[in-house]
Amino acid sequence: MSYCSYTQSTDEYIVYFKNKDQNTYSLQHPEKYLSARAIERRARFNIQYNLLDLPVSTAYIEAVLNTGVSLKYCSKWVNAAIIYNVSNQQLDALTALSCVSRVSLLKKNTNLRNISKKEEILLQTPSDIMQLKSTNDFYDYGFAYNQIQMLSGEKIHNQGYRGEDMVITVLDAGFIGVDTMQVFKNLWDNGRILGSRDFVTNGGNVFASTAYSMHGMAVLSTMGGYLPGKIIGTAPEADYYLIRTEDPTRECLAEELYWICGAELADSIGTDVINSSLGYTTFDSIYENHSYSDMDGNTTLITRGADIAASKGILVVNSAGNSGDNAWYYIGAPADGDSVLTIGAVYSDSSYASFSSKGPTSDGRVKPEVVAMGGNAAVANLYGGISFSSGTSFSSPIIAGLSACLWQAHKNYSNMQIIKAIIQSASQVNNFDYNIGYGIPNFDTANRIIGINEYQNIADDNFIVFPNPFEDSFTIRSGNLSFVKTISVEISNIYGKLVFQKEYKDVLETPIKIQSLKSGIYVLTIISEGKKHPYKIIKVN
Repeated sequence: MSYCSYTQSTDEYIVYFKNKDQNTYSLQHPEKYLSARAIERRARFNIQYNLLDLPVSTAYIEAVLNTGVSLKYCSKWVNAAIIYNVSNQQLDALTALSCVSRVSLLKKNTNLRNISKKEEILLQTPSDIMQLKSTNDFYDYGFAYNQIQMLSGEKIHNQGYRGEDMVITVLDAGFIGVDTMQVFKNLWDNGRILGSRDFVTNGGNVFASTAYSMHGMAVLSTMGGYLPGKIIGTAPEADYYLIRTEDPTRECLAEELYWICGAELADSIGTDVINSSLGYTTFDSIYENHSYSDMDGNTTLITRGADIAASKGILVVNSAGNSGDNAWYYIGAPADGDSVLTIGAVYSDSSYASFSSKGPTSDGRVKPEVVAMGGNAAVANLYGGISFSSGTSFSSPIIAGLSACLWQAHKNYSNMQIIKAIIQSASQVNNFDYNIGYGIPNFDTANRIIGINEYQNIADDNFIVFPNPFEDSFTIRSGNLSFVKTISVEISNIYGKLVFQKEYKDVLETPIKIQSLKSGIYVLTIISEGKKHPYKIIKVN
């Protein structure tokens, strides 16, 4: 909500409120401040409403405005207002308000510095990179084939999961060209750009050159891009909301609050997935800098905001950062969040990209969790073609788009269950390191892992399988303790390949010996009298 216009040349302050009393909204009527889609998400996952959902009290906002300051916007999760045009006398008046706990300088406006750090785009032309193609896939991915095939993304697309009915919000620095470029025409023609918002200038055009950045355009192209034979994104049929929260002309702590405001908007419109190819460690003012000890998942403002977004049922995907070669080589905030899926980068040959920020978090957790192709990833360029760029800025949305497709296939699974399946599918899930975490995920495998869990959920009590997990053998017992004339036992791995099949007669209690199987998760299907009874079984060493 904005009560007045914003002048960029003035300082910004943040006013923290003590509570949300005198509120015109209530937890009993969330439809007044949340969309039907946001309400449905909470209902689907049994997420209870709490005070974080309530907007800032209107009475408190009016009290702040009565001091003569100008309001930029409010954050309900932080329970604060961002203001500008503030004199020393007004600061005293604000501090004296009974509803205010404290007032702090949020951003000191200085001369704009040269754009640098985050625009690492367009390093190579397509002629420098081999184009791969498979004639059996639903899409002709063009130069994006490698970055999608590495994750078995083409397999989940071929199964019909391409992001339809999923909403992805992109929090980024700017989206120059998205409203005119051919690569995004498919999104516009099908009504898949739901809207945009600029939290840096509060009212600016995120598509215009005044946004100072095409970073968000390149990020979006890896998910929503559609130029057959050149580039297909990982979720070309998803809906998108584009939000500018990063100011590429400066690095300041205020951007963390802009990010939170963007995440709040994403929540209120019913977003499923947030992609954030942003991260914060040090700032233009050394007094705002984070330390490595702050990367504990609980300290920084933006990380707390990211975890709140996750608590509302949103799958938050964040880039690890591009500091792997620097003195600060660790992940930044909010990539340290314990409910955030953090993405590092590899090259097309699956080798670690040395620029990709590393873990662990300061409290010892694995970060990044997984990786994707961020070294020489195919992205759209402003000239209507394809270029290649390096950065976790691109490995993150590649994963975010496929995560939306995976979630499309399993709508009743929570955000954290989707993350768990992605991690379980990764190439080094049992041998993680702090460069690439659990490794390269396989989305076809993740889809099968969730399918196995769904089989287990519908398994009946006609048969009892024990022990489970097992080592060399397990036993199938008739659930009603009566003989079953004939059963057929089939065991498949998570890729759907049949690894064991045998028929048994006059079954009451039958031991199944399969010592040759490797440890892992399998689907056991017991077929009796024409009916299939599926169970998830786990073999251990």
